[in-house]
Amino acid sequence: MAYEYSIDDPAKNSKRSLAFVLVVIIHVLFFWVLASGLGAKVVEVVMGPVETKIIDQKVDEDKPPPPPPEIDTPPPYVPPPEVSIEIATDTGPTTAITNVTSERPVAPSAPVAQKAPEHAVVKTLPSTQGKGARITRPEYPPASRRAGEAGTVTLAAYVLESGKIGEIKVVKSSGFEKLDEAAVNDVQRNWRFVPGKEDGKPVPMWHTFQVTFRLTD
Repeated sequence: MAYEYSIDDPAKNSKRSLAFVLVVIIHVLFFWVLASGLGAKVVEVVMGPVETKIIDQKVDEDKPPPPPPEIDTPPPYVPPPEVSIEIATDTGPTTAITNVTSERPVAPSAPVAQKAPEHAVVKTLPSTQGKGARITRPEYPPASRRAGEAGTVTLAAYVLESGKIGEIKVVKSSGFEKLDEAAVNDVQRNWRFVPGKEDGKPVPMWHTFQVTFRLTD
């Protein structure tokens, strides 16, 4: 018959004892921290103070409730007007007496005499034909002749009572500036008109005419 013996290792037993002692010390420290309030201070330092605010939501009891929405009221009913049609009835001959007036009819007024038409003014335009008129042919600019320039310039001259030219201007150009200048200069220096007249009396007035430049002249 065989017997088995177990021999414990002294090193293992010492480790077990040391672990048991440490567990006991940890428990003792834990209970001491709870009893002394040190744990609450640690939590306060780590987490910070917790603030609690109570918000009072006041209800204004004096404020009246909102008014009800406005509803358009229909216009009052207006009955249509009563229309009555009267039919005239024949009541036979009447015996009413009519008043006869003896007033004379008013004679129509005499027609108003119309004014005689005013005298029409007889107007005569200036002319280059007649006593005192003098017309010259403007000198053809040599440069224009060599260039083959030709055309008609329309002038307007203010003819005085004496037949002289008071003012002159170009109404329509011949298309060439040199021809226009030659016509204006010659007419203003040399030309004389039979002055225009109103009722036979010489008066100053504007007169329009043309001067033509031809290469064959």
